[in-house]
Amino acid sequence: MGWVSSKMKIENRQPQFLHYSAGKWDILDKGVIVEKPVSLTVNGQVWLTLMCTPIDLEALAVGFLFNEGVLKSKDEVELVQVCQQGDNVDVWLKHPVDQPKDWRRTSGCTGGATSVILEQMHPELKNGLVLTPETIQTHIETLLESQSLYREVGGVHTSILSDGKHVIASGEDVGRHNSLDKIAGKCLLSDLQPARKILVTTGRVSSEMIQKAARIGAAIVISRTSASSLSVKLADKWGITLIGYARHNQFIVYTHSGRILQSAESVYTATLP
Repeated sequence: MGWVSSKMKIENRQPQFLHYSAGKWDILDKGVIVEKPVSLTVNGQVWLTLMCTPIDLEALAVGFLFNEGVLKSKDEVELVQVCQQGDNVDVWLKHPVDQPKDWRRTSGCTGGATSVILEQMHPELKNGLVLTPETIQTHIETLLESQSLYREVGGVHTSILSDGKHVIASGEDVGRHNSLDKIAGKCLLSDLQPARKILVTTGRVSSEMIQKAARIGAAIVISRTSASSLSVKLADKWGITLIGYARHNQFIVYTHSGRILQSAESVYTATLP
């Protein structure tokens, strides 16, 4: 099950782009990130179409099904195959499964879909993680170092899963939610199950992001940007330490601040209703 399902991650345009900067015009020779509809077929039945960057498509498909609660282990997967045109992923399971009837659109980043009923989720997260402000900054620096596709062309989200010391898996995509599905898929297909899990992302943490983080088993979620009100409520309910606006020497702890050693002036604890 190889993960690089398409080489078309960057697309060049002709003619080249017209670029303006500091009062001067020039021609910019730079590609743009690919956004492409890719359908997901499960046991021969088309379920839905994902708008995504067409790399790591096998991991994206399997991770999506895992985060939706359709799969629990790779032992349930018979075959994962990307079609020759790269616009469909076939997933064959070893058991029948009913297609969800109610897909809800999720927010932002080309939009996503989920059938998960948040009120029915009861994630069991392993604790034992305590971070200092300095280690949080280190995780953000590691995230930025992992943005290989972003450095090439921009316009893409990056997420990484860490065990506290090393990057276990990473995902890049135009959709922030897709990046978490790719991480989940890589972990499932390669049996990567570290005892401690920290998710770090460039994307805004909305309800579907914290849902996927909980499904992956991350007790700590760190974002370069904001959290939504619903994600804060869910993180608080599920026992997730949610950190936003993580920049150099500053961040906001929205929930479960007990996992953060408040030993530096750079810690700000936000209380939301």
